[in-house]
Amino acid sequence: MKYIGIFIGAIVLVTGIYVTGVYLNFYGELEEPGVSVDSELPKQLVQNKLRAQEPFGKTKQILFGDTHVHTTYSTDAFFWSLPIMNGEGPHPISDACDFARFCANLDFWVSTDHAEALTPRKWKSIKEAVRNCNAPTDAKDPDLVTFLGYEWTQVGTTAETHYGHKNVMFLGIEEGKSPKRPIGAGGVATNGMRNTLPGQATMLRPAAFLDFENRHRYFNFISFAQELQGGVFCEEGVSSDLLDENCYESADTPQDLFRKLNELNLPAIVIPHGNTWGFYSPPAITLDKQLESDFNDENLQILFEVMSGHGNSEEYRSWRAVVQDEDGSLMCPEPTKNYLPSCWRAGEIIYERCISEGLDDKTCLFRAEEARDNYAVMGVAGHLTIPGVEIEDWLDSGQCRDCFIPSFNYRPGGSAQYGMAISNFDEENPKRFNFGFIASSDNHRARPGTGYKEIDRFVTTEANGPSSEFVADTLYPKDEVKSESIDLREGELLGLRAGFGAFEAEREASFFSTGGLAAVHSSGRDRNSIWKGLQRKETYGTSGDRILLWFDLVSEDSVVPMGGNTETSNNPVFRAKAVGAFKQKEGCPDYSSTNISDQEIERICKNECYNPSDERKIISRIEVIKVTPQTYEGENVDNLISDPWRVFACEPSQQGCEVEFSDEEFNSDARDASYYVRAIQEPSPAVNAGNLRCTYDDEGNCVEVNICYGDNRTSRDDDCLVMSEERAWSSPIYLNYYNL
Repeated sequence: MKYIGIFIGAIVLVTGIYVTGVYLNFYGELEEPGVSVDSELPKQLVQNKLRAQEPFGKTKQILFGDTHVHTTYSTDAFFWSLPIMNGEGPHPISDACDFARFCANLDFWVSTDHAEALTPRKWKSIKEAVRNCNAPTDAKDPDLVTFLGYEWTQVGTTAETHYGHKNVMFLGIEEGKSPKRPIGAGGVATNGMRNTLPGQATMLRPAAFLDFENRHRYFNFISFAQELQGGVFCEEGVSSDLLDENCYESADTPQDLFRKLNELNLPAIVIPHGNTWGFYSPPAITLDKQLESDFNDENLQILFEVMSGHGNSEEYRSWRAVVQDEDGSLMCPEPTKNYLPSCWRAGEIIYERCISEGLDDKTCLFRAEEARDNYAVMGVAGHLTIPGVEIEDWLDSGQCRDCFIPSFNYRPGGSAQYGMAISNFDEENPKRFNFGFIASSDNHRARPGTGYKEIDRFVTTEANGPSSEFVADTLYPKDEVKSESIDLREGELLGLRAGFGAFEAEREASFFSTGGLAAVHSSGRDRNSIWKGLQRKETYGTSGDRILLWFDLVSEDSVVPMGGNTETSNNPVFRAKAVGAFKQKEGCPDYSSTNISDQEIERICKNECYNPSDERKIISRIEVIKVTPQTYEGENVDNLISDPWRVFACEPSQQGCEVEFSDEEFNSDARDASYYVRAIQEPSPAVNAGNLRCTYDDEGNCVEVNICYGDNRTSRDDDCLVMSEERAWSSPIYLNYYNL
């Protein structure tokens, strides 16, 4: 009887704990995709937009979209939505739909959550949410087209194993016309999401009790991570189209990804992005290995993202973050006029500390050299070799000083221009990239097309950071200042700092912009017409403003538009036209005839929507870039990119700017060439256009930075605005020299 009483008491105690836990929401829930507004835009608004985007006698209309959008189904997006990171709560796919339609007023967008963070439950709900977003409108003449996709988020620890991130989008959204499951990136990304994250997520439990009012968000994140851990991996060696829909499928390399996509036999487009991002990409990465056999599928990988909210990936530079010696060992290069390697700055920091301690110059120079070597071999985590450093001490090291809104810790070997210049000579006919250009937002708050107004930095960009000094000390712990650097080559990898500190997240906050837009020349507004425009590569990207752009190769009997490829021996003649974006009015259009409430407009749009006036911004100039790809192995890429090749100043006009020009040396040079244009708009204020906002000395060296923090060190009301020349990049036109 005694033991029965104890047993009953134990049941009561456990039940009480459980009931209390449920009542206090200690257990977490799997968050849902939400329900989007069942309403389309007012017809008159769509008609006004149509007229504005097909003016000047052109036969095709220009449609604007965002091909890179995350919701809190992505791990990083969920983490950034937490209160400890100044987050404002869940951002489900329903919010992305409503933002694209009512706030950004886009023509199309693509849902691209990280595949590594998706489960069968999530994938099914994403597909249903995509269908719901398309449901309110006429499929033949829609106000908005929503595409299904995901991001393949590959990361390699060395330049040889790193391929980077690629978005995959599909034409179909119905069952049988869309994939049963996404394909994640194997290796580091999958291991981190499926094996490491669940354990790390439980470390948030104390935060739930310290921030008791918001406790459910932390417990929901723990449930998010635990759901990933419970997934079943797909059987290897089985064709993708035959695998069970409830398993997790991954691909280690682009070769594996393209093979698996081809096995599905579904219309798909692959868009590489972030190729110059240095916060996770090894310093020595280049695109060369992705031209090797089967590592580029020219039928799938047809577009290239030249800009996102993480910065510009267009421009090539000859400098490198590290170089290799004859033995292949990584070394620190010397600074140039427009580039201070971070490894070199590491040596300067150690030298300054050493001298301040009264040591002799010879000793301090030796320690500086040692610090540079230590940093170089550590790659993206090199900054951890200098303990006790303040991030301001790094000045503008690692950054492209003369690039337009560059990505953080720029990697020139991954740039679009570098990709256009290289060739692979493994086979008789050289292999080359022939991609078209687009841009996007890469927004992680379910807000496609955020660049329509330069406002609300903590919503329209990836700005995020610790909500307090206590959280900051946990995420970015500081070590005791020492005069020596730390040699991490003997296995002390990332042992000094945890989490985000390994990726310089604090300094990167100054490089988050409102992102770009994808534009497509389309014969109609419907899904198939947009898809065909993307497949033709008759596309361009903008830095966020809706600049209208045309670029054609013209002759007496034909016109080849941007993205085209042709053979010729004649000196080419080109025509380019650009029209500035509309200046914006405050507030939002009249949505009283729709089902979206004023409360939702305030919550999602922050009461600021795409709301064009009748006045356009002025195009100030059109720049032409010419690239002649390699004709033999090892040809120096530095000599193959002419940027700019030509510059045409434009007279101020609401009608835009039109130029015509020829390359009189094409025939005599007798080699292939590609051309694209940049349309540059009059200066206007833009979020984080100044990046680290350096103060320079008379010699052009950065002597002080004014970082735009993602935490409370920079006011939430400060959008860190700096004047910038918004722009549009046409897709290249590729000319193959053909001697008749």
